[in-house]
Amino acid sequence: MQRVVIAGLGDTGVLTALRLARRFEVVGISAKPGLLSGQELGVRVARPQEWSRDYWTTFDRFRGLDRVRTVHGTITGVDLAARSVDVDTGPEPYDVLVISTGVTNGFWRRPDRQTAEQIDAQLLAVHARLAAASTIAVIGGGAAAVSAAANLASALPRAAVDLYYPREHALPQHHRRVWRRVERRLAAAGVGLHGGHRAVVPDHADEITTGPVEFSTGQPSVHADAVLWAVGRVRPNTGWLPAELLDEHGFVRVTRHLQVPGHPEVFAIGDVAATDPLRASARSRADALLARNIAAFVDGTPLREYRPPTRRWGSVLGAQRDGLEVFTPGGQAFRFPAWAVRNVLQPLIVKRGIYRGVRTPGE
Repeated sequence: MQRVVIAGLGDTGVLTALRLARRFEVVGISAKPGLLSGQELGVRVARPQEWSRDYWTTFDRFRGLDRVRTVHGTITGVDLAARSVDVDTGPEPYDVLVISTGVTNGFWRRPDRQTAEQIDAQLLAVHARLAAASTIAVIGGGAAAVSAAANLASALPRAAVDLYYPREHALPQHHRRVWRRVERRLAAAGVGLHGGHRAVVPDHADEITTGPVEFSTGQPSVHADAVLWAVGRVRPNTGWLPAELLDEHGFVRVTRHLQVPGHPEVFAIGDVAATDPLRASARSRADALLARNIAAFVDGTPLREYRPPTRRWGSVLGAQRDGLEVFTPGGQAFRFPAWAVRNVLQPLIVKRGIYRGVRTPGE
């Protein structure tokens, strides 16, 4: 049986493993002992226990991963000629390699090796730091920043929350209709909106800091008890890979079939893969295409091309008390009522359908 090694078990890595496990011997390598999602930053910092219920799942709870051997370790290198991944727990040979090690982005997406206890403590510590603040400045114009501002304002009504973004409007990678709708929700939540403010990003922006925040666009500096930097300064987790596989920004070069040029047995997916300007394979369910292409490569049959969306889509604010609002690439909004999110969307569509069964804690 062919062995597939998946380097990185984040959202796309887990989904790919679930699809491949029925046919191949699959080994997944992760610095975490479970799926610690990079989604829904706002809910994560504002309501960490609620976020953990849906977005932090140890690997033993996934029924579909029962056939997958998971390795809790740090990847240190790869021998492309010998087809072996170097891990601090020992080498892992492969017939096919999937690179899905993601990116580092702020305090919420890091490649550090952690235990479940350390992850739980960090989630609560970040929330406690923000909950103790009387003034919170959120810096950035993407979905992570917008979501953080909205959710913190809702969860911490005694705090003054302000959002600073560099352009006239936020969410530039979404359809303009999305920002117009979200802007109204931010204003209703009491978030101060400050367009045209391009912050000077400090070296320590991967942490929650204390003001002041300086702006290169001429506005006076801003002081805040807590500053959350969500400026999209992502760095690919590719230090373990040879330079020949990477583009000028350090992301993994791929063909339209998600294969690494010159190494057809190596594939890449997710935020680490240079598929398109938005690196959208992390959010457009490209795991299905990838699994099919890996099977086709092994069988010697034609592979299919990945066609990325041109705009961001999906949820922006995450689940709220009145439900979950999801946006299409064209900016249309669809709302799932709160009862449907809790009783249908999460247990049936996500956990049973997408993730092929998730055990309750302790089961």
